Amino acid sequence: MKLKLVPARQGFTWVRHGLRVFFMRPMAFCLLFLIFMFAMATSMLVVAPLATIAFMLATQDALQGRFPMPSVFIRPLRVDRKRMWAQIQLGVAYTICAVGVYLVFVAIDGGAMGRFEAAMSAGRPPEELLPLATDPRLQTAWLVLFTGVAIISVPFWYAPALVHWGAMSAAKAAFFSTVACWRNKGALALFSLAWAGIVALLALFITTLMAALASPQMMFLMSPATLMVSAAFYASLFFTFADCFEPDSKQDVPLDALPRETP
Repeated sequence: MKLKLVPARQGFTWVRHGLRVFFMRPMAFCLLFLIFMFAMATSMLVVAPLATIAFMLATQDALQGRFPMPSVFIRPLRVDRKRMWAQIQLGVAYTICAVGVYLVFVAIDGGAMGRFEAAMSAGRPPEELLPLATDPRLQTAWLVLFTGVAIISVPFWYAPALVHWGAMSAAKAAFFSTVACWRNKGALALFSLAWAGIVALLALFITTLMAALASPQMMFLMSPATLMVSAAFYASLFFTFADCFEPDSKQDVPLDALPRETP
């Protein structure tokens, strides 16, 4: 696998391609995301890196005119023993890192989140909720949590794909994933900001619609909308990999399945 550098504007292209491929098979990608969330709830975080390559394979299937099936979650394990073991190692390593970040969050939080959730459940008025929500310990804990999640996502961003298509060991894949993220940080930053902007605009649209119609029940739209955006985000991950790495053979990584912009 040869690392390629892309301009920052390519981050927006990845988002557009992700949305286009999602709308090719919206039901399939939504179903895959629901399966992923169920797996996360039942098997903790071990499946998170595996889901990255699974959605890349799903995008690959959609680009080649096939209907992405749930079997994409086990296809990365139906390989030689070396690559299968590397994927398992990535899952275990990600779980250890994520649990470590969460434990730091809990230590800094000092129970502030629990008190806020208890007040919310009890239906406390806003004037009682505000001091709990603005507790400095809770604010610091959330900052540490988001920062920690962002940091640990870097070595795992491309690692599953590098194991699957590049036959790298888990450690080598994590290293080159970190290098690739750093070398293409501009594109990845715009990619992340674009998705954050889509989520913000969607939330603004739904809340504005709810206010205009004076119907709090319109909030029910948030769940399916969030599902679709999340599924589209995962559908776009393939393009971040396909543009940043050049495989020895393009047989397994179809780069020309959609009209693409030259970096």
